[in-house]
Amino acid sequence: MRLWIDLANSPHVPFFKALTKRFASTGHEIEITARELAETIPLAHAAGLSPVVVGAHGGRAVSKKAGSIASRAWALAAWARKRKFDLAISHNSYSQILAARMLGVKTITMMDYEHQPANHLAFRLASRIIVPASFPAKRLQRYGARVGKVRRYHGTKEDVYLADFHADPSFGARLCEFGIKPDNVLVLMRPPAHDALYHRFQNTLFDEALAMLQAREDVRVILLPRNEAQRAAYSGRERVIVPAAPLDGANLIAASDLVISAGGTINREAAALGVPVASIYAGRWAAVDEELVREGRLRRIENISDLHELEIRKKAKATLRRSVEVIEEVVRLIFE
Repeated sequence: MRLWIDLANSPHVPFFKALTKRFASTGHEIEITARELAETIPLAHAAGLSPVVVGAHGGRAVSKKAGSIASRAWALAAWARKRKFDLAISHNSYSQILAARMLGVKTITMMDYEHQPANHLAFRLASRIIVPASFPAKRLQRYGARVGKVRRYHGTKEDVYLADFHADPSFGARLCEFGIKPDNVLVLMRPPAHDALYHRFQNTLFDEALAMLQAREDVRVILLPRNEAQRAAYSGRERVIVPAAPLDGANLIAASDLVISAGGTINREAAALGVPVASIYAGRWAAVDEELVREGRLRRIENISDLHELEIRKKAKATLRRSVEVIEEVVRLIFE
């Protein structure tokens, strides 16, 4: 089959890197497009995916987002029209789903966040929807997902690409380049996605957590900004490192003693790798994250008191989740 994969955001890169290996090993032809957003393009090149870049982020305004989705869909359709794809696959790339619908190409979309408003578009237009088993059935119905086109897998999308992870023993040398010593407590932080459609509120906990950590002389923070505005806001702070270029995410998480993030993907990656992780996301929580809290793999931070109860120390030996069966399940659901 001729497969078309679209990378609409940075977290899609490792997910589809793992899947494309499986697709290629069984003889499928693959072409990849990507949107210029956050670190999607450099991460894709680092992963050896070589995508065709089509379109960019539409900005924070809802009206601009809608226009960007439509204009990118037209551009993707023009690019894909003569390529005769059999299947379009994404993790809720709204533009790809629209473009594929225009071209009469069957679409597979995957999603793990049930409170994303644009699910209304993706779930109605996609040919098949693949979600974690914890995804609430009522949410699927509300967003127009007919029962017959929904498939479920057991785990998280992060399990798909981290089940066989092995830490790079040379990664410690990269950390030394940033002045991080072996006895430092390394905390990895990711700010809120203020430009995202699902994040329409202020979240002060992140800055309060950062200030608390900066007060500790034994702590070093690696902060991963989502955009240039965040990079400018957080660069130059004492004991805070904002890398100029993307670092290998899995190795960075595995090397960290604690992860604090207002996002979802990095939290679930830490949970999969057995690294202590705390979420300060102030929006509506995903069912997959609630499940990780129940499993004791993720901690929820809702206020200053919760922050001060966090243990800031060198971590014990990590216990990886190793859900190696998840990727096989997802591949089977895509092609069944």
